[in-house]
Amino acid sequence: MSTHSAHGHGHHHGSGHGSTEIDWEVMAAHLERNGEIQLPVLSRTATRLRELLGPEHEVRRVLDIGSGPGVMTCVLAEAFADAETVAVDGAPGLLDHALARAERLGLGGRIATRHAELPEGLDDGLGTADLVWSSKAVHHLGDQQGALDALAGVLRPGGLLAVAEAGLPMRFLPRDIGIGKPGLQARLDAVQEHWFEVMRAELPGSAAVVEDWPAMLGRAGLTEVGGFTFLLDLPAPLGEPARAFLHAHLTRLREAMGENLDAEDRKTLDVLIDPEAPEGILRRPDAFLLSATTVFTGIRPPVGA
Repeated sequence: MSTHSAHGHGHHHGSGHGSTEIDWEVMAAHLERNGEIQLPVLSRTATRLRELLGPEHEVRRVLDIGSGPGVMTCVLAEAFADAETVAVDGAPGLLDHALARAERLGLGGRIATRHAELPEGLDDGLGTADLVWSSKAVHHLGDQQGALDALAGVLRPGGLLAVAEAGLPMRFLPRDIGIGKPGLQARLDAVQEHWFEVMRAELPGSAAVVEDWPAMLGRAGLTEVGGFTFLLDLPAPLGEPARAFLHAHLTRLREAMGENLDAEDRKTLDVLIDPEAPEGILRRPDAFLLSATTVFTGIRPPVGA
């Protein structure tokens, strides 16, 4: 179980031809690269969470549920300098990446890891926390409302739950890119939405729910429910890290979902991921990166409130 993986949020599910099984260990480098590209947004998000908690709330423990390789874990550790920050994930290899990243950033003594499969691990002695963060993890759990209920139950009175879900599909190419049929990104979105629908249906205990995240947080017993959205806006021409991320993103799309595209779109994708092609994503001057990340938040009412 991990984060940074959404179908239409600038990340990508899937690890094999048509498979909805995800090999998080294989994805570690891609996840960390994506997280680093998102660092401006992650830093602004951590600042907003600190503001929502307010100066009067002492934050002593932070949980990053579905932490992946720990990019946001480290951001949270820097933002909440007096707290213990815990990366929680079901993939031990990703937790190893999180610890290594913390060491590189001089945060080694401030970050702990906890191996826990979700959702079972939510009821397995995670302890309480003043801030629970989870990005693109809840939608990998069959019972999304049950997961939010469990996450809310971990909070100390006055504590904050923040979940990054929804947002907008990432955009990175013009509508007409000069090869293939215009509108490729819209068709890639449709394929990824279909993949996501299949993935959700195959989850253990999968339950349909209207994905009204503020209402779901309210049903979990939280108050002061709200949301905010931050943009990542990297204009053309892109630097090498963003190009490398997009190349990996498109390569995984081609491998996992290519059979759901028509022959012309498969051919276009092959050109885009060709490192030598001038029209490829690594070389073309018009590639950009624009994505919107939405975070929904709620507070556990203080005792006696």
